[in-house]
Amino acid sequence: MKLYNCKHCGNALYFENSLCLKCQHNIGFNPIQMTMVTLETRNNVDFSDVTNNQAKYHYCENASHSTCNWLVKADQAPFCLACSLNRTIPKLSHDGNLDKWKRIELAKHRLIYSLLRLQVPVNAKIEPDDEEGLAFDFMSDTSKGKRIMTGHANGVITINIEEADEAIRVQHKLDLGEKYRTLLGHMRHEVGHYYWDVLIKDSNYLDQYRQLFGDERQDYSEALNSYYENGPVANWNDSYISPYATSHSWEDWAETWAHYLHLMDTLETAHAFGIDIYPTQLGDNPKMQTEIYQDPYTIKDFKQIMDMWLPLTFAVNSLNRSMGHIDFYPFVIAPAVLDKLQFIHDVCGANRLN
Repeated sequence: MKLYNCKHCGNALYFENSLCLKCQHNIGFNPIQMTMVTLETRNNVDFSDVTNNQAKYHYCENASHSTCNWLVKADQAPFCLACSLNRTIPKLSHDGNLDKWKRIELAKHRLIYSLLRLQVPVNAKIEPDDEEGLAFDFMSDTSKGKRIMTGHANGVITINIEEADEAIRVQHKLDLGEKYRTLLGHMRHEVGHYYWDVLIKDSNYLDQYRQLFGDERQDYSEALNSYYENGPVANWNDSYISPYATSHSWEDWAETWAHYLHLMDTLETAHAFGIDIYPTQLGDNPKMQTEIYQDPYTIKDFKQIMDMWLPLTFAVNSLNRSMGHIDFYPFVIAPAVLDKLQFIHDVCGANRLN
């Protein structure tokens, strides 16, 4: 994530800000220009950019629920690019659903930001039966016997909104023996399935994909049943980023895709802060030193990205331990996983970096 500042007073802003707390100007994110815009009120609905009064905007319709701060051109549709992907939202009249939906939208907007930076197609599914396009269903259980399962099918990503409940999410994490489980992580994983269809399924990359991730034609249901009955393969961390990645080729792709988005967005943030890692107690050990000198989305050689990533995660893990927290980054990237990440970087960068 980039860093942003108010164009009126220079105050630092979070990506989610809709108001500058210093000068009280309205703030919104412009997904076309990928920047935060400081606004001046024109009327009760429309705003203009303080640096260009010819640029006129209105907030996304979901700003009325305080779930979105993205902008739309004044003469365009009511919903922003991110919220236009929503097919179903929870019933807001039910206790707690609005707060859960807000947390889900915060994660989803960060996901869409990353996809826009990757310059992969982000197109809304127009009709429910459309083969192409992306849509989100955010739903709650209707009864104990009818559970909403988080997952992906034909471009529709379904998220059970109970995942926005921290206590429930942590319990699921413990029950499943996961090292990492967040709303943003869910989003990144599930959208990975969608981008397998978009980027790999009918592409020239399919043979190379199968060499790295295995044959996706293996029966998916049988593979998942075997995983839940028998657990991951022995020595899974030699070839996979997580135990669940061992269950099927598609899950290996989705887990590795999510991990790729984790490191790209985190490194972009580190770059925006100008973070350098040069530990004084480790001498001249190059593996623990880095200058995060470039936006990762502009780097073609994935080795350069990993050379920045590993020292950064070691440093942040050390900071977390100093605060008594678990590791920020509880993963080890084996050479086989590095090859998979390299493949994803190459696929995503084929058009962007040429």
